[in-house]
Amino acid sequence: MMRPKIAFAAAADKTKFVFDAEALSRLEACCDIVREEPLSEFSSTSSQAVLAQIDVLITGWGCPKIAPEMIKAAPRLRLIAHSAGSVKLIIDQAVYAAGITVTNAADANAVPVAEFTLAMIILANKRMFEMRDRYRADRNRANSTAMMDEPIGNYHRTVGLVGASRIGRKVAGFLTALDVKVLINDPFVQADDPVLAGAELVDLDTLLARADVVSLHAPLLPETRGMIGADQLRLMRDGTTFINTARGALVDEAALIAELQTGRIHAVIDVTYPEVPVPSSPLYDLPNVFLTPHVAGAIGRERLRLGELVVDEIERFIGGRPLEFEVEPALLERLA
Repeated sequence: MMRPKIAFAAAADKTKFVFDAEALSRLEACCDIVREEPLSEFSSTSSQAVLAQIDVLITGWGCPKIAPEMIKAAPRLRLIAHSAGSVKLIIDQAVYAAGITVTNAADANAVPVAEFTLAMIILANKRMFEMRDRYRADRNRANSTAMMDEPIGNYHRTVGLVGASRIGRKVAGFLTALDVKVLINDPFVQADDPVLAGAELVDLDTLLARADVVSLHAPLLPETRGMIGADQLRLMRDGTTFINTARGALVDEAALIAELQTGRIHAVIDVTYPEVPVPSSPLYDLPNVFLTPHVAGAIGRERLRLGELVVDEIERFIGGRPLEFEVEPALLERLA
């Protein structure tokens, strides 16, 4: 029996740490790697020569769109294993029509996002960013330590998770280690869902009005675009912290900036729309905003999880075992 042949497709500058020597060794034990350098396009003669041979394509950040023309050039292709988060943006429905199985490493990418979110929730409830700024400004502890007598901290606070996505569920799991109340809003969660063992299912308005921290974990769909606007932001109580590690387009950014400029609420923002705010954006300078450059997901050595998960899936596929993270056609549209 011939060994399956495999190749990679991604932006070369985004592959560091994803596949280390151990991961590549595992791949070589079950497959023949046709080309270790990732393909950055599918139209050249050299790329098409690679595509014609492969049974498995490992994709990653920066992978070109997998469209009918590419599928035609890869008649043996049976598995696409995406070594990054959501595979939604690179997969055409023609992939499924061709009988190709799809899996992705979104579950591995969810781990650092959930860790980042947990850290931000803890720091926000203790108002650490404001305390840091006060300490820097006065160079003594009069103003910063005075905050210790305010009703801050994580004990018996309420955290609202908008979206019981893969990441939202991991955050909910992490929060069980804290003495906090967890609220969840998600139209797909039913009363018997295990995530509700440690959380209360509520409508969005109730969550926004009750939570001390609101963390957004919904996918970007036509019906969720701009789901957090001026009306929703007004429901948040004074001092609430809004966290977005999901998608910038879920939020009406102009409305968010206007609310933040009042100083009434705080925000931790890892994603924006557009993805990089214009240089004049107030988000860079507002004292009640902690702005990060889309780094909640896997960075540096955290990317090793992605490669390990993909190798696990490929080994299962070649061994004829069920995949753990297969992306079915119906699921594709609901992905972030």
